Amino acid sequence: MLLHHYRFEPDTTLFDLELFRSELSGSRSPIAPFKAALRDIQARLDERFRAGADIRDLVRGRAWYLDQLLAIAWEKHDWPDDGVALVAVGGYGRGELHPHSDIDLLLLLEHDDDTAYREPLTAFITFLWDIGLEIGHSVRSLNDCEREADADVTVITNLLESRLIAGPERLREAMRERLSADHIWPADRFFEAKWQEQIARHYRYNNSEYHLEPNLKSSPGGLRDIQMIGWVAKRHFGTEQYTDIVANGFMNDAELRILSQGQAFLWQVRYALHMLTDRAEDRLLFDHQRTIAEMFGFRDTPERLAVEQFMKRYYRHVTALAGLNDMLLQHFDEVILRGKEALETVKLNERFETKGGYIQVRSRNLFSERPAAMLELFLLMAKHPDIEGVRADTIRLIRDHRHQIDDHYRDDPRHQRLFMAILRAPGNVPRQLRRMNRYGILGKYLPEFGRAVGLMQHDLFHIYTVDAHTLRLLKFLHGFRKPEAKDDFPVAAALMQQLPKLDLLWITGLFHDVGKGRGGDHSEIGARDVEHFCQRHHVPTHDTKLVSWLVEHHLLMSMTAQKRDITDPDVIREFATEVRTETRLDYLYVLTVADINATNPTLWNGWRASLLRQLHSETKRALRRGLKNPPDRDDWVRETRLEARSLLQTIGVDEAEIDQLWESLGEDYFLQYAPSEIVWQTQGILAHQPSLLPLVLISAPTADMSEGGTKVFIHTRSVDDLFAATAAAMEQLGLSIHDARIATSNNDWTLNTFIVLDNQGQPIRDPARIEEMRQHLVEELDDPDDYPDIVTRHTPRQLKHFRVATEVLIEQDPANDRTLLELSAPDRPGLLARVGRIFMEQDIALSAAKIATLGERVEDVFFITTKAGEPLTDPDRQQQLRERLIEVLGV
Repeated sequence: MLLHHYRFEPDTTLFDLELFRSELSGSRSPIAPFKAALRDIQARLDERFRAGADIRDLVRGRAWYLDQLLAIAWEKHDWPDDGVALVAVGGYGRGELHPHSDIDLLLLLEHDDDTAYREPLTAFITFLWDIGLEIGHSVRSLNDCEREADADVTVITNLLESRLIAGPERLREAMRERLSADHIWPADRFFEAKWQEQIARHYRYNNSEYHLEPNLKSSPGGLRDIQMIGWVAKRHFGTEQYTDIVANGFMNDAELRILSQGQAFLWQVRYALHMLTDRAEDRLLFDHQRTIAEMFGFRDTPERLAVEQFMKRYYRHVTALAGLNDMLLQHFDEVILRGKEALETVKLNERFETKGGYIQVRSRNLFSERPAAMLELFLLMAKHPDIEGVRADTIRLIRDHRHQIDDHYRDDPRHQRLFMAILRAPGNVPRQLRRMNRYGILGKYLPEFGRAVGLMQHDLFHIYTVDAHTLRLLKFLHGFRKPEAKDDFPVAAALMQQLPKLDLLWITGLFHDVGKGRGGDHSEIGARDVEHFCQRHHVPTHDTKLVSWLVEHHLLMSMTAQKRDITDPDVIREFATEVRTETRLDYLYVLTVADINATNPTLWNGWRASLLRQLHSETKRALRRGLKNPPDRDDWVRETRLEARSLLQTIGVDEAEIDQLWESLGEDYFLQYAPSEIVWQTQGILAHQPSLLPLVLISAPTADMSEGGTKVFIHTRSVDDLFAATAAAMEQLGLSIHDARIATSNNDWTLNTFIVLDNQGQPIRDPARIEEMRQHLVEELDDPDDYPDIVTRHTPRQLKHFRVATEVLIEQDPANDRTLLELSAPDRPGLLARVGRIFMEQDIALSAAKIATLGERVEDVFFITTKAGEPLTDPDRQQQLRERLIEVLGV
């Protein structure tokens, strides 16, 4: 099918057919000339691609040249009569061939009896294989075509797009007649089947155009979505060209241009992929994104990598194509599937009504005469949740008139009031914001948001573009209001019922990441942007300050929970001092939970949930106590000891044994652990004391606990390589360490606690699996002279395509008389074991660790001292440690 008034004209200078025929006649075997011709044609096409030739000429040119060669090959075989034809079908039938596209051929027979054709058909197909063509072929009679097409929508779709290459045209025409909508698959049935097919296909890609490694054909907004429009139009109108859809009023010229430009871009990328991989590759993998970005002329800038600029263009094209596909298919639905239905019309006001549950304008001139109605439409949908969507004609009018949204439009108080009314509506506000984004209104009204549309970060942590992530965040926030959220997000669900103004949350969510890609700290840029928005929309000063603070500090809670020791009272007090009020804390908590979940589904787990819950509750307690009345460390230790002792006495533990053990533990132990944990560990140590083997205790959260991780407590003689050996043993078990508390008693016994999750980010609860873990750790740690070598595993493919610099930050933690080391490095198997070995080499003692894997990189925090228990303050030793970590982990 031809797009946007384009007409293909074959370039006969690219390949001389007469010269080829001459060479063929003089050759002893036809195979070598055909092979050479195919090779030469592709080489010349590739050369023209690199030189910037029109991609349509290349894709259609390859199909045309192949037509000529196949026709000549057909002539070289002896056919008994004219009862057989060679027909191109599928993508080749459309006249489209990329370097490694499927070459789909139909060998069409007039009659069912193929006896007379078997030998020449076999010889012809064998010849095509011999010359190196990878073909997909079928041999069918006219009756076969009709019967199989009637039974399978995929077959009729493939046969609808056909061109004669050799043989009598009357056979193809006879097939077309038998497959017409008058005989099989009428337009409504065909459309319904193809639509369900598309729904299933989109579902496989999470109904999102935004994938880190998208599929050019099958992802939403991909080539299949363009083809879908063509298939349905062909079936309904019997048309061969997209321009005929325009003539029939189902698409306008501007929409045709979107299709044409989108297809041309996707064709360019697909051609490059096939050329680079030398195979039929449609997945835009990390392996190739950087190369193609460079090939297309993108260059790194201080703000954006070349690959990010390239992918932004990709996302913008597929977003436009996906939206157009939605609108046009809905239009087909209204005309084809429901065109004869008597749909109920309900008047909403003088400007809008619903028809069949979908909102539409009552006058086609509405948006030109009253531009404010473009916002009013979404306000009405927010107020009437029973409205299913927007009718296709009205979507088109929105697209045609959205250019009116300019600075003058944004500064109009009427429009500002409408937008704020949408945000303050009681229903599903995020759903209306998603609709506004899909139809191009949100980015027009909020230019700051518009700049973020299609903006991606080339890493494995941020798996959505900024706009997609923002809208997912808002969706999660709304989800916290639903009854079922109490099970998965109990704290967030409870807080959402208490927050005084949800519109402030929607505003914060919209602006929290809009500063990305603009240079500088995106949180500070977003805070300035949102303050300006609030001032223009007359948001009260107090609310403006809250929203601006939330945007500027939206990472504060996750970073504190992830990188700081939140069992330390001083850390809690410092965080509470920054937050200042319970209102800020509650808004920040729900925003943080939604942000994590909307960034990457693999990030949220029970352990991270428990950290945030603990930080929220401890901070709330500190705020209620008053920042001028911080808890005394001695009081904290005394209260913890008293409660733990009381619990141990209740279960009959000898008090003298408790005192003897606790004398060796030191005060920090009672700051780090809750009374219940101290009871668990004390019981285990006292019961295990006669044994020479390491004590390994494992505690899993109960089945009804959604938060937390599996705790592993190790009590054994303290030796230098213990942390490295433990990390290696955990690696062997397929466990990921998320938190480590490393302590040593006064008599050189370890009190090490690890929080671990499985490779799915879930705690381990199965008793058999827990016992396997316990035995493995005991066996590996029972002999310090036999600690295993660092585990080496195959590094996952995706991790190989990111250049992550290893960075080491060392600073002092004077309140706890220790040194804090922050490590950012490429993720790889065995990393923690390597770090442990380096600490051993450098005579470093580890007291605690916070472990976080963020896509392709880790951001770990280690609390360290010298072997003498002193902070690491010597600049030379700091530099030596830094250099060694970078040397080992940076390769």
